[in-house]
Amino acid sequence: MSEVRSKGNKSTELKLIQYFKENDIHGWRRGYKVKGHPDFVFLDKKIAIFVDGCFWHGHDCRNTRPADNKEFWQKKRERNIFHDKEITERFQERGWTVIRIWECELKKKNKDLLLKKVLEIVKS
Repeated sequence: MSEVRSKGNKSTELKLIQYFKENDIHGWRRGYKVKGHPDFVFLDKKIAIFVDGCFWHGHDCRNTRPADNKEFWQKKRERNIFHDKEITERFQERGWTVIRIWECELKKKNKDLLLKKVLEIVKS
């Protein structure tokens, strides 16, 4: 896994775009260049959405852990979790609402929960 390099989370972003389209959610921008790099922003409402991979960002929905180099991967996840908290705080200090969506929330079985989470804030 040490050869794995980040190439973005395009598949999860595309799933969320599909949810936006299905639910008539407009006004979002993708790839907005701001420190912290949210996956989507709603500039007029100051909403930043991050779509986080469950393994990489510390969600324990699946109990999968690499058997090799365990300590390295645990530290990597801990750094990511800490970084996510810093970025969330930075946006909130500037008056932004931050929504963090787990990769597993994009599954069809979780669609209703995801939409409730997003719609409550975006449509207000």
